[in-house]
Amino acid sequence: MSSSAAATTAGYMMKMPPLADKRATAEQLCQTCSGPVYSQGLDTFKVPLALYEVNRARVVQAMLDTDPTMRGLILLEGGKQTTRYDTDHEPVFRQESYFHYLFGASQYADCYGVLSLPEGEATLFVPTWGIDVETMCGASPEFDKVKEELGVERVLGVGELGSFVEKEMQRLGSVEFVGAEGIDAQGVVNGDSEEEKKSNGETASAKLFLLKGLNTDSGNFATPASFKGIEKFNDVRDEDTLFKVIADCRVTKSPAEINLLRYTNWISSMAHVEVMRACKPGMMEYQLESLFQHHTYTHGGCRHMSYTCICACGPNAKILHYGHAGRPNSRLLKSTDIALLDMGAEYHCYASDITCSFPVGGTFTDDQKAVYESVLAAQVSVLRELKPGVSWVEMHREAEREILKGLIGCGVLTTGGADVATAIEDMLDADLGAIFMPHGMGHLIGIDTHDVGGYAFGTPERSDRPGLRKLRTARVIEEGMVLTVEPGCYFIDPLLDMALENEKQKKYFNVARLQDFRGFGGVRLEDDVRVAADGCENLTLCPRAVEEVLGVMKGANWPPEKDVLPELKRAWAVCKAGKMEMLDIN
Repeated sequence: MSSSAAATTAGYMMKMPPLADKRATAEQLCQTCSGPVYSQGLDTFKVPLALYEVNRARVVQAMLDTDPTMRGLILLEGGKQTTRYDTDHEPVFRQESYFHYLFGASQYADCYGVLSLPEGEATLFVPTWGIDVETMCGASPEFDKVKEELGVERVLGVGELGSFVEKEMQRLGSVEFVGAEGIDAQGVVNGDSEEEKKSNGETASAKLFLLKGLNTDSGNFATPASFKGIEKFNDVRDEDTLFKVIADCRVTKSPAEINLLRYTNWISSMAHVEVMRACKPGMMEYQLESLFQHHTYTHGGCRHMSYTCICACGPNAKILHYGHAGRPNSRLLKSTDIALLDMGAEYHCYASDITCSFPVGGTFTDDQKAVYESVLAAQVSVLRELKPGVSWVEMHREAEREILKGLIGCGVLTTGGADVATAIEDMLDADLGAIFMPHGMGHLIGIDTHDVGGYAFGTPERSDRPGLRKLRTARVIEEGMVLTVEPGCYFIDPLLDMALENEKQKKYFNVARLQDFRGFGGVRLEDDVRVAADGCENLTLCPRAVEEVLGVMKGANWPPEKDVLPELKRAWAVCKAGKMEMLDIN
């Protein structure tokens, strides 16, 4: 079989680009951090923009895998620069996530992007403006500089989008892809000879592929791109194919993406350590938030947080998403409080999501330590079992088992005379785990904190059981996924009161002992974890063992000289001169 391919259009021969070679080149550039890079300067991480060339090649190949004869244009609309309500105040811009995944244009608002099929050529359309806007906002983007900066094939003005799409659709609609019986891994049409290819040639309709689909976390839909005149392509408009393909591609991360997530975890972990060291009674919750933001921006170049910071201290820790409207991190810290701090910084649109819990006064009470260590045991147990092929639902159950075991140990729950293992399984059958951990044990993470693909087409459906229905995915774990592992134990009065009225649940409570934990709040520990071929790697580098937490609060060095809890599988690293370097800490 010949490896060459050709297509006839407008009287000339056009060779298809080899996608596999294109991807291999981009992966090499990522490994060496060569070509265009994104950096915030100083010693902040250098992101190879070839990362997004890899993403583009993955998506194009995945599209062709669904139909080797497929051709047309993938069209995405980037994020808009918005204003606050009816004012002209402009919030800090953040790129739309799918657009960023393909183009890496984190700082450019109001753009469009096009990928051609099957070639995989990227064209970015950026806005231009007149003298009035330039006076206020600076000169319009220079196309050649943007092309060089982002590593795309071409850059044009937004005003050229309509005519470009029309010409490309005409070109692709008239191309006869000969030898259309299949395209190999290099994006090459297979055939025995040019004459044989021509005799077997097929011409499929070129389509305009737009992004539309449901985000199963938010309940919102991705909105298809729109521009003046797009209605003329209604007959070839496809809103069904792209979303499934690109969401599935985002589920597993490339090595370059994982390295970027390693950086966001490193800088956020170090910021959590600084907050632990500074925290003391008499401070306000918002001061802890401020310290975290200061460290990640000053030392890490992270202008954005991955989500609203949760600085929940004392009884506020029972509010799972504290820190939002109506709960603005505004409590005065007391020496008896447990601080639950859920904060993560974002760099070049890639997230981190980390939670630390520690005693504000610098010492755990016996009850605080018991709850903390039960949550830590849950985290260790999940990390021990996490690998490709396991069910995420079972990982959630494993976390519940350890937390229930800890609550039996400190006297809040009773086995009723049964052995502990049997009692715990009975408690799970009664959905008692959901009373103390009413959220899912973790979620996919990447460009979004709650990353896409949790309940994608063809994956296990959401359970209707308490606790399990809060899981953001029920998937079987795959190599290359990055997920949070975030067990927690909370004492939430309405849920406890409901359990004490539930015939299946109330029999397990030691009501008198439970009263000691009313107003306790809660404990959560959250790490970001990469799934490897034979297990997992913990990207988060925070103090977790009790001696680590208390030592850091008293000024101990971090990272430590010795890893006292290797079961956490922390992959020790540091950013030096813009690159992540692994550390040997045993």
